[in-house]
Amino acid sequence: MADFTKTRAPRQIRRQQSTMVKYVEAAEADRLKEDAARKKNWKRWGPYLSERQWGTVREDYSKDGNCWDHFSHDDSRSRAYRWGEDGLMGFSDRQCRLCFSLALWNENDPILKERLFGLTGPQGNHGEDCKECYYYLDALPTYSYAKALYKYPQAAYPYSELVEGNAARGILSPELELEDTGVFADSRYWDVSTEYCKADDNDIVIKVTVANRSKDTCRLHLLPQLFYRNVWSWGCKHEGCGPKPRLARTKEGDRVAEGLAEEVTMTHDELGKYRFMAGPNPVDGSMPNMLFTENETNTQRLYKLDGYSPYFKDAFHNYVISGDETTVNPKERGTKVAAYYILEVAGEDEVSVYLRLGCDEQVPKDGSAMDPSRLDRIVDHRQVDCEEFYSKIIADTLSGEQHLVARQSYAGLLWSKQFYHYVIKDWLFGDPDQMTPPQERLQGRNHDWKHLFNRDVISMPDKWEYPWYACWDLAFHMLPFAKIDPAFAKEQLLLFLREWYMHPNGQIPAYEFAFGDVNPPVHAWAVWRVFKMEAPRTQRDRGFLARCFQKLLLNFNWWVNRKDPDGKNIFAGGFLGLDNIGVFDRSKPLPAGGSLEQADGTAWMAFFCVVMLDIALELALTDPVYEDMASKFFEHFVAIAEAMNSFGDGKGLWNEEDGFYYDHLTREGQGSQPMRIRSVVGLVPLFSVLVLEDSVLKRLPDFHKRLKWFLANRPELQSQISMFESSADATDSCTPLVAGTHYLLAIPSRERLERVLKYVLDEKEFLSEYGLRSLSKVHEEKPFHMDFDGEAYTLKYTPGESNTYLFGGNSNWRGPIWFPIAYLLIESLERYDFYYGDSFQVECPVGSGKMMNLKEVSKELSRRLTRLFTPDEETGHRPCHRGAAQYRDDPHWKDLVLFYEFFHGDSGHGCGASHQTGWTALVSRCLDKVAAGT
Repeated sequence: MADFTKTRAPRQIRRQQSTMVKYVEAAEADRLKEDAARKKNWKRWGPYLSERQWGTVREDYSKDGNCWDHFSHDDSRSRAYRWGEDGLMGFSDRQCRLCFSLALWNENDPILKERLFGLTGPQGNHGEDCKECYYYLDALPTYSYAKALYKYPQAAYPYSELVEGNAARGILSPELELEDTGVFADSRYWDVSTEYCKADDNDIVIKVTVANRSKDTCRLHLLPQLFYRNVWSWGCKHEGCGPKPRLARTKEGDRVAEGLAEEVTMTHDELGKYRFMAGPNPVDGSMPNMLFTENETNTQRLYKLDGYSPYFKDAFHNYVISGDETTVNPKERGTKVAAYYILEVAGEDEVSVYLRLGCDEQVPKDGSAMDPSRLDRIVDHRQVDCEEFYSKIIADTLSGEQHLVARQSYAGLLWSKQFYHYVIKDWLFGDPDQMTPPQERLQGRNHDWKHLFNRDVISMPDKWEYPWYACWDLAFHMLPFAKIDPAFAKEQLLLFLREWYMHPNGQIPAYEFAFGDVNPPVHAWAVWRVFKMEAPRTQRDRGFLARCFQKLLLNFNWWVNRKDPDGKNIFAGGFLGLDNIGVFDRSKPLPAGGSLEQADGTAWMAFFCVVMLDIALELALTDPVYEDMASKFFEHFVAIAEAMNSFGDGKGLWNEEDGFYYDHLTREGQGSQPMRIRSVVGLVPLFSVLVLEDSVLKRLPDFHKRLKWFLANRPELQSQISMFESSADATDSCTPLVAGTHYLLAIPSRERLERVLKYVLDEKEFLSEYGLRSLSKVHEEKPFHMDFDGEAYTLKYTPGESNTYLFGGNSNWRGPIWFPIAYLLIESLERYDFYYGDSFQVECPVGSGKMMNLKEVSKELSRRLTRLFTPDEETGHRPCHRGAAQYRDDPHWKDLVLFYEFFHGDSGHGCGASHQTGWTALVSRCLDKVAAGT
C-alpha cells in the first residue's frame, strides 16, 4: 500500500501517466491508512442506508415478479424489510445492523416523512422517478464528515397530484416534477441538513439543522430515529441472521450525559453495547420525548391479522399524526426509537439539534459527551479536515464554480454507497418462519444464480432510482473513487470477480432485475485504470492486478463461448447497456428470425482484448509466464480487428460509402444488410487502441519475437488496421515521442479514424455544446426507416427523455449525452495522440477552421461536458437544471448541483435519475483534464 502522507509522484515524462493521483497530507489520509491497516474501523459507519428498499426485486416474493406492486411505498411504513433498510439522509454500520435516519412532519402531510417518495415504473410517464429535492453536499472517504440536505415543503406534500399528473402525461410529454407543483412558492419550505462528524471510528456526532426559509414562524416535527434491521423474524440461518437485539432508555446511574441529553442504551450480539444521546430542543431547552417501538410488520393494518407484539414499525406515524399514544411502548424499550422534537422556528431563522451515537468504549464518560461547545468543536474540526483533504484532491487552477462541481460530485459518489444484501437461494425457496414463495419463482427471475450471496457495501448508480448495483456502471464509478479512496476502488473491482458474485461460467452479474443480462465488458479496463492511478509506477499493487487478471480470464472465455457461437470473431451481446439504441430491442430475438452482427459487441471484445493484453504485458515485466498470455490476447485482437474490417464483403462492419461502422442485419438467403444508423455503436471501435513501445518490448523477448513474426508473415493486416506503423513512418512530419519504434494497435486505420472523427466533431452530427450525443443529430431530419417482414421500424434523433417504452422508457440512447461513452472516447483520443502527436490534426468543430491535435480534442470534449454543471456566462443557468429560476436566482438553491443519469443532447438539461453520481461523477475526471491541460 502506498504511503499517502509521504510519497510524491515523480516528474511526469510521458503523457499517458498524467492521470496519476496526488497524495494527500491530511488527517483524512491518516484515517485511510489506519482503516487499510485495520488499526481502526473508520469505514464501519457511513451513509449505507438505501433510499428505496420498497419496490425492489429482492423484496419481491410475488408469483409474477411485479416488484412495484408486491411491496409499495404505502406498505413501506408498516412492513418490515427482509433484505435491507431505507431512510431519509440515513447512516448505518456497514452491515446495516443499526440504522439512523430522520422522520419529519409539517402538520399538513397525511403521513410521516420517513423516506423519499417517487413514482413506480408503471406510474411514471418515463418510468420510475424520485419526486423529491435532496442534495449530497460533502463527504470524506471515511465518512468522518458527511453532509446532506433535504428540502421539505411546509404545505402538504402533493403525493396525489404527482401520481395523477404524471399519469395524465404521455411519453412525449415532460415529467411533472415536485418543483412544478408550486409547493416551494414564496420559499415556504424547510431546509433540513444533516451532518455526521466522527469523534472516533465508532463515535459519531450528528448535527441536524432546520432552516425555515419562509417569512412566517412555522412548526416542524423532527424525529431522529434509530432502529435495528429486522433479522430475527425470518428464521434464516445464513450469515447475518441472529438473535433479536435490544434498545431501552438508559437507567439512572448508567447515564453519561445526565441533564444534557436523553439517553438510550443498545445491545447487539455483534456490535456490542452502544449509546444514543439526544440533546435538548434548541428552541425552548426541553428534552425530547423518547418514543419506543419494534421494527416489526403491522400485520393488523396490512393483513387484518394480530401480531405477537402490539408495537409496530409505523408506531411513530400513528403517534404523531393520529395522536395514538398506545402505539408506542410505555416500558421504553424495543428495536426502534425516536427522539421527538417539536420545533417552532421564526421566519428566515434556523436551529440545530445535536445527537450522538457511539460504542460504549469510545463515548466520553466524564460528562462532556453532550457538552455543546465540545460538540461544536468536533463538527468544526471535521469540516476543516474536509477542506484540507479536497484542497489536495481538486486542482487549485479550477474556478470557484468548477471546484464546487467537483466537490459535490465526490460527495454524491461517496453518499451513493449502500449496503446490498441478497441471497438468491434463500430468496427463491423462502425462509423457515415465513410462507413458502410461489413455485413459479423457481423457474423465474435469477433462478440460475443460486450461488450468488451479496452482503456488502457497494457503489450504487442512484440509491433511489437504481438502489441495486449495475456492473458496468460500477466500473466507471471506480475511476473517480481511485482519486479519493483507491483501496475501496480495488476492493469493489475484486468483489465482483469473487466466486460468490461471478457465475461459475465466468459471467459477472449484471443487476438484480436480470443478473444474466449482458453489459459491456469494461471491468478489465477499470481494473487497469485503477491500478495505474493508485500510485507511482514502482509502488503499484501488482498483486491486485494479478488477482483480477486470473478471474478476468474466466469472464473473457465466457464472452468468447457465449457471444461468438459461430467462431467468426463477430460478437453479439444484446442491448449491451445501451437500452433503446437500436431500431429493434437488441435484448430479444429479432422479428422473423435473423441475427444482428453488432459493431459495438465486436468492438467491446476488441477493447477487452487490448486491455487484457496491456495487463499481461505489465505483469510479464516481472513474471515471464505472462508473455504467453500477452501473445494470446494480441492474436485474438488481431483476429477480431480483421473480422471487423474485412469479413463478408471484405469491408466487415465498416461502410466505405459513409465512412462509419454499422451493425449488420443478416437473414438466411438474403445476405447481410448494414443498419445505417450513426450512433455511438459505431464509435465503440475507436476505444480499442494501444501503443506498444520498443523499450518495453525489448524486455519481453518471447512476446517481441511473436510480434516480429506477424510483421514478417502477415503483411496484409497492415492495410486493414493501424497495427504496425512506427511513429517515425506514420507521416513525414511525425517525430517519435520516445526514441525507438512504436506500434499502434487499433481497429480503424488512420484514414478511417479521420473519417469517423469528422462525424464526431460536427455539431450537426455528434458534437453537442455539452459533450457527445449518443445518436447523430442528422437523424432528426433524416430518421432511419426500414420495413421488416411487413412491419415498419423507425429510429429518430430524440435528444431528451425517451419516446419509446423499450426497456421501460426511463432511459434514452437515441440522442442524449451519456458520460461513460464520452469519457471512453476522451481517453482513447489521448492514446491516439500519444502515438500520432501533432502529425494528426482535425478540424474542431467541423467548419470552424480551427485545427487541433487529438489531445486538444479530448480536452475540448472534457470542457464541454463540464459545462453541463457550471453557470452559463450569459443566462446564469446551469444547463443541467432545465432553466429553473430558483437554481439561478435563489441563494438557497443556486449552489446546489444535480448529477443526472444523462443529458439533453441540445440544451444539456438533466434527464433520467437525478442522483446518478455514479458514472456522472466522471465529471471530476474531466475537470482534472481541463485543469491539467490534458
